[in-house]
Amino acid sequence: MSPTVLPIARPQPGIGGRHVLAGMIAFFGTIFAVNGVLLYKALSTHSGIVSQEPYRKGLHYNDRVVADERQRALGWREDVALDTNGQVAVRLTNSTGGAVTDLSITGYLGRPSATKHDLKVALKQVAPGQYTADVGSLDTGAWLLALEARPTIDDREAAAAEPIYRLKRRLWLKP
Repeated sequence: MSPTVLPIARPQPGIGGRHVLAGMIAFFGTIFAVNGVLLYKALSTHSGIVSQEPYRKGLHYNDRVVADERQRALGWREDVALDTNGQVAVRLTNSTGGAVTDLSITGYLGRPSATKHDLKVALKQVAPGQYTADVGSLDTGAWLLALEARPTIDDREAAAAEPIYRLKRRLWLKP
């Protein structure tokens, strides 16, 4: 009996196992690369933190609403100015137009998008109802000014006192 010779099987043209494996590796590699870029961008930009200690602030939300109503009842009006030389000026008037005097005003000036440019601000009274501070030269663009006014007693007691007036303004410096 002579051995039977079988014809040699030739691969059929088309998609084979190696093609499927290479396609899956390329697909998932692209997904991982895009996710990696998006993750890097998300972590290297704004932190997303809107408030420090949001839980504690949430517990005291009703106290803040009462304080806002007290502030609204005062009827005070403010004029805020900021220039590129870094001069912050606030003018406070009461409901009858008289100057509001003898306040300790502190807070911060910073960029709305990041906290790395934040500067502490302590305004001094230069005239009745007019408070100023010099924070140095500033770049143009958007700035956020947040201030709290307390009655002036002495420095230690003023820092511990509850603010009687709060002010938060977005300011634009033009070139």
